[in-house]
Amino acid sequence: MTVHNAAPTVGAQHPAVRDLLTVRKDAAPGRILVEGAWEHDRLLATDTELEAFFWCPEAGTTYPVDRIAERAAAVYRISAKLLGRLSRKTRSDGLLSIARLPIWDPRALHFTAESLVLVADGVEYAGNLGTLIRTVDAADADCLVLTSRRARPSHPAVYSASRGTILSTPVLEFDEIGSAAEWLRDHGFRVHLADPAAQGSYRETAYDGPTAFVVGSEGSGLSAEWHAQGFGAVSIPMLGQADSLNVALSAGILLFEARAHKNGW
Repeated sequence: MTVHNAAPTVGAQHPAVRDLLTVRKDAAPGRILVEGAWEHDRLLATDTELEAFFWCPEAGTTYPVDRIAERAAAVYRISAKLLGRLSRKTRSDGLLSIARLPIWDPRALHFTAESLVLVADGVEYAGNLGTLIRTVDAADADCLVLTSRRARPSHPAVYSASRGTILSTPVLEFDEIGSAAEWLRDHGFRVHLADPAAQGSYRETAYDGPTAFVVGSEGSGLSAEWHAQGFGAVSIPMLGQADSLNVALSAGILLFEARAHKNGW
């Protein structure tokens, strides 16, 4: 008998289902809901700890379910009715898992002159946080640093917006902006604050040596404490009527500009 067919069928009151609902509500820091075929492909491509897998046979998925079941510490079958309550998708393929997010130690990261770091200050929305993680991965940057963050990496929307790169991209969090700034200085980073009011264009900088960009929150931009750190600022010229860009788009422009300089594009 295959692993998934041997799994017990559980209902809404089962402790594992209640646990899944807690994770779905982003009320279990360090753990994240993974739902769907490509999402599980990404999960299985890493060594992420898979705590529990929930499968609904009635959803009719063609995914090789045993690939997931063999990795999971626990496997459960659920009904279509319960799937409707648990799923975040309009049309679910009946594959849901609880995964443990990796823990990254700032002391374990090592940097070179080619290193790139993105700092996100006060990010408010899970979708933007996920897109920032995806952008860091796409630009071959070393890590994302969070300060004063409001959205949590454990929000299910972060997984989908990051295309699963939340599992492989180092995400560091500092309780104090001063601690993050000191960490960047200790590692020799030249830090650039992304500020629409700055006089210098992002195209005018050489970006030699370890480079970090700091982007602000969607609503209020960078906090005054980042400006008080004494770092220089760069701007992306606004040529139309809008006064700024979405934070993830701004981060992408800055990171790829620096990457182009470093890689000699």
